[in-house]
Amino acid sequence: MTATRPPGRSPRQLLYGSARRSTPLVRRAILPIAVRGLLLRERMQSGVTWNPLDRRYHQDPTPFYARLRERDPVHRSALMRGWVLSLFEDIDETLRDHERFSSDLRKSPVAQDSARRGGPQLEPSMLVMDPPDHTRLRSLVARAFTRSAIEAWRPRVEQRVDELLDAAERQGTFDVMEALANPLPVLVIAEMLGVPPSDYAMFKQKSDAVARLLEPTSTRSESHGAVEARADLTRYLDEIATERRGAPREDLLSVLLAAEEAGDRLTHQELLVTLRLLLVAGNETTTNLIGNGLLALLRHPDQLAWLRAHPERVDDAVEELLRFDSPVQLDQRTALTDVEIGGRPVAAGEQVVMLLGAANRDPARFQDPDRLDLSRGDKSHLAFGRGIHHCLGAPLARMEGQVVFAKLVERFPSLRLADPAPRFKDHVVLRGLRALPVSV
Repeated sequence: MTATRPPGRSPRQLLYGSARRSTPLVRRAILPIAVRGLLLRERMQSGVTWNPLDRRYHQDPTPFYARLRERDPVHRSALMRGWVLSLFEDIDETLRDHERFSSDLRKSPVAQDSARRGGPQLEPSMLVMDPPDHTRLRSLVARAFTRSAIEAWRPRVEQRVDELLDAAERQGTFDVMEALANPLPVLVIAEMLGVPPSDYAMFKQKSDAVARLLEPTSTRSESHGAVEARADLTRYLDEIATERRGAPREDLLSVLLAAEEAGDRLTHQELLVTLRLLLVAGNETTTNLIGNGLLALLRHPDQLAWLRAHPERVDDAVEELLRFDSPVQLDQRTALTDVEIGGRPVAAGEQVVMLLGAANRDPARFQDPDRLDLSRGDKSHLAFGRGIHHCLGAPLARMEGQVVFAKLVERFPSLRLADPAPRFKDHVVLRGLRALPVSV
């Protein structure tokens, strides 16, 4: 699936300011006061706030999205020092407009400020590039992600899902996240890359650590750990890539090594960054599709029954689950020129945060959007983004989701929640569950 670029410095880092060198106790005392001050100013200006540090927001952002859409759809955020969009039309247009809105972190004043202060940075990848660099890399890598190439892996994914569910079924009650949603995506992408099975657990741990760079709720310790994990992954992938150059195999890594477009190939550094991006972007996002999607089904037994009655429409079901509780909740861009969005002036250099989850619940675009309807058959949601940065791994994520939900419905006719109120992580970008206990 797709992933989004990090917000440069996190809201917490923005708020700490000169208190960066103070003790954790002092910072914990400063943070709530500073947040309240900024949010009070927001509320006075617009009548609504956007606070991604609010724990209630992490558990269910839907009511927060609704207030933004209704009261201030192009919202000035003091926490992010930029604009927050919540309407489908505004977000769709902004994502498509790569000429006026940049994905390149080097053009973001927030990221530039973070770099000056020594904060963690992402190395250039397709995710944070503009044309022509993005166009070149995407055309090379896309050859490995055609629909036919991905479909060739469906039998192997089905086998992996069966193996994981066989082990879980024997327990009677199990955590879907631990037993299936967490291990499956990394098993698939690691196997596609030709990584030895003995290293799958390491891949998962390092990938999860790197993903924390995307979250504004990450701590300084987590950010430093993510940088170390990124370096570890790079060294590991470097060894495998070097080995594969001399002895190609039938795997994704060998395809990337051989990819060529108009006489151009990936450099070794570009290959390593791309491999790491594919691993991280295809890991937790697909994990969250499985967890969020199954929770939605279990909370809507009529829709679960519909899927059991119409297994041939599992592809429609996956699209609706992606829309209903999107694994990636936001993306962002930097305005390259003075522009107007929804009647509000956005200056060149300002950040634009796009709430994909809010767009996917916009009543102006989706009829009765808060109702889960697996028969909706609408693929126009923004869960995979839009425009030139539309998720390269979307076919793989869709295929994995189709296999998982088809297998769950087929194997467990009495599947039900073992915990009526499972908790979500304190994430803002990648929305996912801590655990999802079920009984079979």
